[in-house]
Amino acid sequence: MKKVRHFKASGIAFEAFGGPPGKASIARLVGPEESATMGAGVAVFDGCSIEWTVLYDEVIVVLEGTFRLRLGKDFSETLEASPGDVIWLPEHTPLRYEGDGAKVFYALYPVDWRKRHAL
Repeated sequence: MKKVRHFKASGIAFEAFGGPPGKASIARLVGPEESATMGAGVAVFDGCSIEWTVLYDEVIVVLEGTFRLRLGKDFSETLEASPGDVIWLPEHTPLRYEGDGAKVFYALYPVDWRKRHAL
């Protein structure tokens, strides 16, 4: 059986994963090493636009700043979220992650999405 983990805010390490322009960083907290089913972490988006198609189901909770998703075939639909807002993204949703001083918590399923998609 796996052990309970406590991720203290002061010890969470972020790594860059987007920009320039702007910047994005991510702290992957729960991965395949911790769970056979779900993943979770914290991400920061500031002045960037990161295009991606989610290969998993994802829930996002906005913690700080303004978080945006550009959606649709031409990314013309904008979803803007504030602290406390929760967003559900089904697998295979094409999008752009954006934000202004945005910090979000995310949870995703399945945790082994990279393996399932041979990435």
